[in-house]
Amino acid sequence: MEMTLVKKNLFINGKWIETETYKPLYAPFSGKQIAEIPEGSVEDVDKAIIAAEGARTVLRKMPSHQRASILEKIAFLMEERSEEAARIIALEASKPITTARGEVTRTIQTYKFAAEEAKRIEGKTIPLDAAPGGENRLAYTVREPIGVVAAITPFNFPMNLVAHKVGPAIAAGNPVILKPANQTPLSAFFLAELIEAAGLPAGGFNIVTGKGSVIGEALVTDNRVKAITFTGSPEVGTGIRNKAGLKKVTLELGSNSGVIVDEDVDLDKIIPRAVHGAFAFQGQVCISLQRIFVHEAIYDKFVQKFIAETKKLVVGNPLDENTDVAAMISGQDLGRSLDWIQEAVNAGAEVAFGGKAEGNALTPTVLLEAASDVKVSCQEVFAPIVIINRISSIDEGITLMNDSRYGLQAGIYTKDINAGLDAADQLEVGGVLINDIPTFRVDHMPYGGVKESGTGREGLKYAIEEMTEMKLVIINRN
Repeated sequence: MEMTLVKKNLFINGKWIETETYKPLYAPFSGKQIAEIPEGSVEDVDKAIIAAEGARTVLRKMPSHQRASILEKIAFLMEERSEEAARIIALEASKPITTARGEVTRTIQTYKFAAEEAKRIEGKTIPLDAAPGGENRLAYTVREPIGVVAAITPFNFPMNLVAHKVGPAIAAGNPVILKPANQTPLSAFFLAELIEAAGLPAGGFNIVTGKGSVIGEALVTDNRVKAITFTGSPEVGTGIRNKAGLKKVTLELGSNSGVIVDEDVDLDKIIPRAVHGAFAFQGQVCISLQRIFVHEAIYDKFVQKFIAETKKLVVGNPLDENTDVAAMISGQDLGRSLDWIQEAVNAGAEVAFGGKAEGNALTPTVLLEAASDVKVSCQEVFAPIVIINRISSIDEGITLMNDSRYGLQAGIYTKDINAGLDAADQLEVGGVLINDIPTFRVDHMPYGGVKESGTGREGLKYAIEEMTEMKLVIINRN
């Protein structure tokens, strides 16, 4: 599918709004222009906030079953147009079409989970008589919508990561202003069509596209916005946290996730899984498998089998059904990745496979024995690059894994359950996967990290907690 060149507009207060400036959007793989995208302004942000504020009372008073029904309708409409949705993702993000279909399937599930959780927002009773003076008092808590939520989203999961912000916001009764990534706005505009058709009140969902330094800045610093949910780089996330004042802020800031491989595991079972975790969507996944620490007793065999499996991957057009790895999101990211590979080689690493550009794509790259202080080891590579290093014990692997500014998810493969549980206790991350790669995620689980991987948790139930305020009510029965 080559999309017909279209001109898009902002979506504010249930209407498609023109703005003064538009910019071309190009497909990463072909380099062809596929759309004209509005470049929003501070004034456009103000219009969106006014619209969201106008919808706040309506959404707050809307019964939970109605909010759930709207979310279910969004899921239903997306399912009806799922192939169109997948092709939009493949075109604007260069995500291989089969992977894009998987994202759409997950997105549908995410809105279904949001619909379910909309009906499960609950409080607790508090036994005040546990303290002297609390006798004959009944206390309970309720969770109330926080208000206008600003969602700032990345390019790599342009539908499902948006769903993880928009879904719980609507479920909780909050209006949303979405600022999508500059490379993937078409997915957001597609969602606006579905939300409009699903019957969300005008102003309940708004889209303002444009520069992060303009749109994001205006959303983060405006006191009418009560919560920020952001996925992106630690540098931008830290800036948001510093400027947000007393707003609630949820930050998912990436990682350099790793897995430890013990000497007792069945390599034939785990190698295909590890290759998928390293190279799915060109490694442009926050929990992509970037670092592999393999016990020295099986290191050579692991590397041999890993490279053999990697050689099966097909590099090509994201719209081709056979493609496994397509173009990087930008030429700048491709160049950066090649520079990081060369830095690792200069420091003593071996390129065991890949390491070259094919058009706008980077061939899946396997580096051996990369130093711990080079960028491919200690920063988030966000490219189809994986390092495989030798370790003498699980304890050494844990030490190396924790030697990171990040802490999102980590994995360990072992037949020794005690070793796995010890690793779970010692690894400094938000999630530990025993006998799996760190790239595993289903959409209702708590998801988030420690250190520079962020604050707060996604996953529908947990995101709703981030987007609501607790209120205590006490009845004096004396």
